[in-house]
Amino acid sequence: MGTSVQVKPLCGVYNENPLSYLVSVDGFNFLIDCGWNDHFDTSLLQPLSRVASTVDAVLLSHPDTLHLGALPYAMKQLGLSAPVFATEPVFRLGLLTMYDQYLSRKQVSEFDLFTLDDIDSAFQNITRLTYSQNYHIPGKGEGIVIAPHAAGHLLGGTVWRITKDGEDVIYAVDFNHRKERHLNGTVLLSFPRPAVLITDAYNALNNQPSRRQRDQEFLDAILKTVRADGNVLLPVDTAGRVLELILILEQFWEQHQLIYPIFFLTYVASSTIDYAKSFLEWMSDSIAKSFEHTRDNAFLLKHITLLINNSELEKVTGPKIVLASMASLEAGFSHDIFVEWAADTKNLVLFTERGQFATLARMLQSDPPPRAVKVTMSKRIPLVGEELAAYEEEQNRKREEALKATLVKEEESKASLGAELSAGDPMVVDAKITQPSSNAAGLQFGAYRDVLIDGFVPPPSSAGPMFPFYETSAEWDDFGEIINLEDYTRNNEDMDHSSIPAEDDLNGKLDEGSASLILDTTPSKVVSSEQTVYVKCSLLYMDFEGRSDGRSVKSILAHVSPLKLVLVHGSAEATEHLKQHCLKNVCQHVYTPQIEESIDVTSDLCAYKVQLSEKLMSNVLFKKLGDYEIAWVDAEVGETENGTFSLLPLSTPTPTPPHKTVLVGDIKMADLKQYLASKGVQVEFAGGVLRCGEYVTLRKVGDSVQKGGSSGVQQIILEGPLSEEYYKIRDHLYAQFYSL
Repeated sequence: MGTSVQVKPLCGVYNENPLSYLVSVDGFNFLIDCGWNDHFDTSLLQPLSRVASTVDAVLLSHPDTLHLGALPYAMKQLGLSAPVFATEPVFRLGLLTMYDQYLSRKQVSEFDLFTLDDIDSAFQNITRLTYSQNYHIPGKGEGIVIAPHAAGHLLGGTVWRITKDGEDVIYAVDFNHRKERHLNGTVLLSFPRPAVLITDAYNALNNQPSRRQRDQEFLDAILKTVRADGNVLLPVDTAGRVLELILILEQFWEQHQLIYPIFFLTYVASSTIDYAKSFLEWMSDSIAKSFEHTRDNAFLLKHITLLINNSELEKVTGPKIVLASMASLEAGFSHDIFVEWAADTKNLVLFTERGQFATLARMLQSDPPPRAVKVTMSKRIPLVGEELAAYEEEQNRKREEALKATLVKEEESKASLGAELSAGDPMVVDAKITQPSSNAAGLQFGAYRDVLIDGFVPPPSSAGPMFPFYETSAEWDDFGEIINLEDYTRNNEDMDHSSIPAEDDLNGKLDEGSASLILDTTPSKVVSSEQTVYVKCSLLYMDFEGRSDGRSVKSILAHVSPLKLVLVHGSAEATEHLKQHCLKNVCQHVYTPQIEESIDVTSDLCAYKVQLSEKLMSNVLFKKLGDYEIAWVDAEVGETENGTFSLLPLSTPTPTPPHKTVLVGDIKMADLKQYLASKGVQVEFAGGVLRCGEYVTLRKVGDSVQKGGSSGVQQIILEGPLSEEYYKIRDHLYAQFYSL
């Protein structure tokens, strides 16, 4: 049998919920993605909580909440302790995404599911890999190799390739084949015929216009609004698709020298752009080449202002464009700006991605949109008067209780230590016994005295003589000893928090303004109120999600042609539609499991490991094929002393008959046309064939993928009269292949 593979969805099948899947490869459990939604609904994590302790490794594919949002909570509360793997941008931008989520929630609620320390703890041990870097799993997963490859959806977004014994398990969700301004397309097409492909049906029913048309409609809608003296709000993610929108606006404003102000407003806006500036090698070829030739960084923004609070925004009069988090409108700056701008008919709310299920954004994107919505307005205000006094009294009471508990533990520790010394150490003498020596007072230590007797040999079971030592016990948590804040309080001096540099907080990973929010320990409370918002502004949705559309997904799956296909993450309608299409046109084994349903997708192929004997290898002639070397081997299978298989030279004395020449490789007819033209051959396409010279023709027959997903056979047929021109073109054709 082939490599054993089981897939168990934990979240995100037959719906658009967050993504989380358990993939077992020969007993080694991968948790691929650990997502959460913007509601932070703990019920979604129940399946994960039941398997978290069995996870051996975590693979993260994209730096957004839907793919990694539950990681801090899972590591703090659910017992997840496995090593985590991701690309550098997924690590950095995912960290900023979680910071922004926490700070947005903390300002409007008593959010306690995780803290900034929990986020740091979850992310600090992530192993960062580069694209195409092979990482060999040690220990239990020996023999398994993982490698991230470009997905084309978000910066650092990953298609994971898991290899064991020559069989590939590909995890490719939210990929994009289109090349964009800041990202290249996915490399999924370079992995034909994997044993298992896990992909999503999210866009199976959607088709997209051309990029040029979409971008023009996007810019026209914005300009129409601001020229009519209106404001434009774009609810965006923290550090994902917003980078593409920023480049579109920045380049258009630069080309046309527009003066309408644009603002990027999140709690980590400047950190997001700083990281984007340093990740040029992860971006599109055009950005990398531009930087190499002109040293121009695409994210040196001239027309977009970065903000970390809306106080600066309120000072700006006139029409403006604001990109603000969160995209769901459930929290963050976008929520407050929407409530403020919704009642003005001049304004526009432009959605660039589908809102998560049951969010305000999804409700507004419905057809027709609601004319009035109820929202909860919350803000954090400092405590004053009786509330402040009650808060301080409660804090003092808690500190006193903690101090008493500490003292009690110290007394118990001393008592137990004294009892152990009295019972087990013959060198301890009761302090009540009167000693005639005048030095007795100098030997007094608390309640005990040690008497050292020269020549005394203690029994083997007793501890060695030592002076009494009382260890002061202290309260500890996961981050070290719990300290008493009053010991460090400077009561007679006004502490100016604004003078503390941001670099001292969380290793400089937060903006200075965001760091001040954390340093602010002023007692406060959250005040909430229900409010009805009458939506009079324009609402518009344009697809800037950066995912391949339904038609492209079907074409890509047919080209990749996996042996077995697992469909996840998509509405029930989209999932069933893509399943039926794939059964007819891609492969015969298509699976759509339910939550916590474990499916066995073990390959039907038989794989064996064999050793190549030294005697055989000494007579093999290798030929270079790209990064590899290939050779034709005539051998017979034997068994070594330790029971493993080995390839041995043929035992028959008669020489092996020569084998038929094998041509290794593949070529596109368009590439061959260019090559022949460079060699001086007159070539042109006519009637589906390539005419070479006056009489010779070349044509391709067969298909690389047959119906049902089985491998097809392709042949290149060379036709023409035997002549010098015929043999010359044949030699050029053979030169495109490796012959064995």
